[in-house]
Amino acid sequence: MADFVPDNDSRGKEVALGVMSLVDHLQELRRRLIIAIITVAITSSGCYYYAPKLVRLATAGAGKLYYLHPAEAFFTYLKVSVFAGFVVALPVILYQAWAFIAPAITNKERKGAIILVPAAVLLFFTGLTFSYKFVLPVGIKFFLGFSNEDLQPLFSIGQYISFVISFLLPFGVVFELPLVIMVAAKFGLISSRFLVAKRKAVLVLAFVVGAVIAPSPDVFSQSMVAVPLVALYEISILIVRYVLQK
Repeated sequence: MADFVPDNDSRGKEVALGVMSLVDHLQELRRRLIIAIITVAITSSGCYYYAPKLVRLATAGAGKLYYLHPAEAFFTYLKVSVFAGFVVALPVILYQAWAFIAPAITNKERKGAIILVPAAVLLFFTGLTFSYKFVLPVGIKFFLGFSNEDLQPLFSIGQYISFVISFLLPFGVVFELPLVIMVAAKFGLISSRFLVAKRKAVLVLAFVVGAVIAPSPDVFSQSMVAVPLVALYEISILIVRYVLQK
């Protein structure tokens, strides 16, 4: 990495010169990671108090659930608490990432990118909400459609919560696509013409991504990820063309 101007709380001889060595870079990264991990631990501990309510929200519409071994319910509560704690701590996590890279860019770039953290948080929560409100109910209804008189669903609480989390989390990540494209366009790395030219490739790639991050390998789950991804890509083209005018 190029010369790096550290935060005021960084230490070392290089700080006096306004330059950080590789060791200082690693120490700074370690410090940012520790802050993020401690924040997640604190927020997860707080969310554990609300774990029963969070589980009820996550399992709404699933019917009666079961746990198949004595510790399954406890570990499910822990899993939900950590996931919720991560979501609550996301602004701090993104800020730590931003604070690590911000000194390496110019003041002009830093001022223009000051909305990145709020925008990233907003898009992530939008993705989670979209998945929870629209995609997850459709997905559950689809999979329950395979039941009949001889085949009845019997959901384990642990497996069901894992399924829900694996359905929600990818959408939080996928909804960051417009922001990534806008940043790349702002720095002149891509243009609307380039994005239009790559439409077919993105369409194929969207289903590849869907196959990788979808909670199950069926075409329905892949499409639930791929279709919003393509839609966000098209929205990004419009933003780059008419807002950024590139």
